[in-house]
Amino acid sequence: MIRRIALSFAAALLAAFVCAAIIVFGALEGWGRKPLASFGDDAAFAVAISNRLRAETSGNAALILVKAGQPVHEVFVSKGAPVDRDTRFQVASMGKWVTAVGIMTLVEQGKIDLDAPVSTYLTRWKLPASEFDNSKVTVGRLLSHTAGLTDGLGYGGFAPGTPVQSLEASLTRAADADPGSEGRTRVGHEPGAAFEYSGGGYTLLQLIVEEVSGRTFNAYMTDAVLAPLGMTGSTFLLQDGAANVAENFDAKGTKSPLPRYTALAATSLFTTAADMARLIAAHRPGPAGEPVGRGVLRPETLVAMRKPQAQQYGADVWGSGVVLYAPNRSGDFVIGHDGSNRPAINTSARLDPATGDGIVLLETGNRALATKLAGEWVYWSVGKVDSLTVVMELRSTLIRAGLWAGGAFAAVFLLVWFLTQRRRVTA
Repeated sequence: MIRRIALSFAAALLAAFVCAAIIVFGALEGWGRKPLASFGDDAAFAVAISNRLRAETSGNAALILVKAGQPVHEVFVSKGAPVDRDTRFQVASMGKWVTAVGIMTLVEQGKIDLDAPVSTYLTRWKLPASEFDNSKVTVGRLLSHTAGLTDGLGYGGFAPGTPVQSLEASLTRAADADPGSEGRTRVGHEPGAAFEYSGGGYTLLQLIVEEVSGRTFNAYMTDAVLAPLGMTGSTFLLQDGAANVAENFDAKGTKSPLPRYTALAATSLFTTAADMARLIAAHRPGPAGEPVGRGVLRPETLVAMRKPQAQQYGADVWGSGVVLYAPNRSGDFVIGHDGSNRPAINTSARLDPATGDGIVLLETGNRALATKLAGEWVYWSVGKVDSLTVVMELRSTLIRAGLWAGGAFAAVFLLVWFLTQRRRVTA
């Protein structure tokens, strides 16, 4: 009897494990997933994603599809004041991609060494002492979220008309930290050991830009990055009364004020769909012979930024300031960045460097719509599941895997029990 139970249990457990593994692997590979349109059908995809956007937006949204570096389809949805391709949206963490470009300009100028300790460049503030070696915190590791910082930031910002913290005070402890965030920029894990997303790391990069350049962060970024790329509608420091700024809505469609930020590099970029399309276009030669990088960065630097620097669960997920969303069809990655902030800001940009194809989606009023639709573009474009789609669907995938594994366990246990019982009777 005990032997039969053990044999049945072992076989059932193996079946459950195999079944769960197949479900999870299938989710990662997109088994059973249907693209919004047939692969390669640009017109049908444009219609499908536009319909989804109009149906699910409860605030403002701007969408641009890019083909070979050129905008080919644009959709704008507004609940309040009209928005267009030149309307400024607050894009939250999407600005980290632009910040990383700024850091790399200083690297190309020889003013920053990616492998040097950040202390090399700091006079106004220092990382607090820790049980780990702070000299292992480098600019390169800050870019890839592998510096061992455990701040967990997330910045909510400061209400209009109220003072913002100084940069140094925010690094010490952010007064506008998202709920649940420690808010202190410090080394809490071994630098270089693992990926851990850090908004504080990018605020520290903001300070480094100011220390190295001798200018304010917004001034340096405007002159070194935004203006040369033609991103003239973009700024990290929005002036009061600025024109053509998208109104902010929460998930219920209620208007919400736009806060102001200390953490400009991490979360305060105000940009337009057209400007983000220009950033995408800069990764390939322009129609009038403009060079890759548009003179802001060398082509080889743009390639280096998407070299894998961080992994999770065995998958490459981060380069130097860009997210690696999925392998493309050319041995490279679909790259870009997302942004999300309270009350319901969600922004996404994706680029396949091999083709120059991409998507820009800026929206308020839905906490996850831009990321979901950008993931749909990735799957339609390269046939791979976007890494953030995997994260967003993880709970449902695990539930489905658990249910199938439970069914497999019960079925195999009963089958083996029946077969061994029958064999015993026959014998």
